[in-house]
Amino acid sequence: MKNKIGFVPGHFKVSFIMSYTYNGTQIRVKCPVHQISVNKQKVVFADKCGQQMNTFANNTEAKQFVDWLLNIH
Repeated sequence: MKNKIGFVPGHFKVSFIMSYTYNGTQIRVKCPVHQISVNKQKVVFADKCGQQMNTFANNTEAKQFVDWLLNIH
């Protein structure tokens, strides 16, 4: 049974949006992240909003982003 604000008591999902700034551009991630794939400087991840692909200048920057993705939840 739903209460007045539409929640079913004891049944709710938590999600939150985090952002990573790379070269002045924000990469928004809606947790949880379901999948991460890396190929050299390209990182593809799937979150609650779907898939995103980001290309970084080098492998080190791609790795830093992946490390951040793995530690935000």
